[in-house]
Amino acid sequence: MKKIINTTNAPAPIGPYSQAVIANGFLFASGQVAINPENGELNISTLEEETHQVMRNIKAVLLEADYTFDDIVKTTIFLSDMNLFAAVNEVYGSYFASAYPARETIAVKGLPKGVNVEISITAFKA
Repeated sequence: MKKIINTTNAPAPIGPYSQAVIANGFLFASGQVAINPENGELNISTLEEETHQVMRNIKAVLLEADYTFDDIVKTTIFLSDMNLFAAVNEVYGSYFASAYPARETIAVKGLPKGVNVEISITAFKA
């Protein structure tokens, strides 16, 4: 059985998908970009602020599903340019205390709405 997760504290999906789905203790969250859910505007004033907005959006989905950053087992980071890696990595790392999740980081040709960062996560709770 699966449970669909949606919250108004994260951006509404911009296509035919859910913010997240829980199945057998796993939370599969769709990629988040730096859309401010309060006004629907992109929050891309700096790369650091863009990354913080992405992580706040992930946190909102986690909270709605009753999960935390400690429950994340895998992340995927999509970047518009691999030269952004260090700055994004610094902000991303500040959201985890220890026992970092597995991860890959991929540079892609383009991301939704022309953003620089998109992050998806998988979390698990027994």
